[in-house]
Formats: sequence, C-alpha cells, structure tokens
Amino acid sequence: MGVVRWHDVSIPLKSGMAVWPGDEPFALEAAARMAKGAECNISRLSCSVHTGTHIDAPWHFEDDGKRIHELDPNLFFGPALIVDVPDVTLIMPEHLGSGPLPSRVLFKTRNSDIPFDGPFRGDYTALDTKTAQRLVELGVKLVGIDYLSVGPYQQPGQATHHCLLGNDIVIVEGLRLAGFLAGLYEFVVLPLALIDADGSPCRAFIGVGEN
Repeated sequence: MGVVRWHDVSIPLKSGMAVWPGDEPFALEAAARMAKGAECNISRLSCSVHTGTHIDAPWHFEDDGKRIHELDPNLFFGPALIVDVPDVTLIMPEHLGSGPLPSRVLFKTRNSDIPFDGPFRGDYTALDTKTAQRLVELGVKLVGIDYLSVGPYQQPGQATHHCLLGNDIVIVEGLRLAGFLAGLYEFVVLPLALIDADGSPCRAFIGVGEN
C-alpha cells in the first residue's frame, strides 16, 4: 500500500504579505515577552478573515448564505482535481475539458509564479462567469485558485463570486500550487472554527501518493 506525503500549499502569514486592496495588513505583535519579564510569551494577531490562503463562505457575497460554521466539514477532506491553465488571464469553460469533474476542483495558473510576499497584483488569472456557471452545472462543490480572488479584479457586480457562492460552492483562494502536475490528488483544507464569519484563513495540503 502506498504512502501519502502531504505538502503544505498555504501562504505563510507574515508582515508585508500581499493582501486585498483596502484590507487590514497582516500583523503579529507582542502581547507579552519573557525577555521583558513576562511569565510566558504571548502574541496577538490582526488581519482580515480573507488573508492569505482562505475560504470564502457563501455569506461573503450572499446575505442569506451559509457562514463558516455552517459549512459541511466533509467538503474539507477528499480528492481534488488540479486543472493546469498556465497561459491565460481568464479561465473559460473549454479549459474544464469534456469529462465529468469531482466535487473539488483547484486551478493552477500563472498566478503560482507571483510571490506571495510581494505587492498585490491586479492582473492575476481568474474565472470567467461562464466557467463558474459550468462548474455549477457539473455539480462541483469546492473551487480553489492560486491567488487572492477567484473572480477578476474589479469585476462588475462580482458575478463570478455570486455565481459560485449563490449556489453553495465553497471557494478556497490563495493556494500555492507551483510544482504540481495536473491530476487528481488528496486535498485537505482547514478553516478556523469561527462562528458567524464570512470567511477564514486556513491551512491547505495536497497529498501525493508514494510507493
């Protein structure tokens, strides 16, 4: 029986990392330090729930949508198909291929070459609304992409997000998929157990089978 080796595909949270324009910068600060006489070291952090690798719950764009604590945790564990779309700005329906898709689809694009600790880039690759609609029709339940948004920057009406989240498709943004070939992998994504939140930072892992 083969062994699965797990690879962390999350963006490390650190000062100076790219965040969505207008979001609070990530900060990890000292609350108490033993070097200054405290009994133990304690830190505090501040950030948007959409910082780094994160999950969008439907409530992020749908006022009657599910919040993080209402999502089915079974979505967070299981096979995921990595679709490699390397040289486009918009992912179109034809990039999905002709066959059926699993419940979880992750898009690896030229975004994977953008440094996570550099400035925000508005020219990232994203999903066209027609592609989002096709994913709905194919019964996909979780969609991931390798930048901070699944929809194009400043998309009028945020149609891609509304199409996915309005149909209860969970979105994982900010994955790091460089080095992975297209294909089916084991996938784990772990949001925080936040009550009444529209999103959550998370850790995400790709499992690669080894003989």
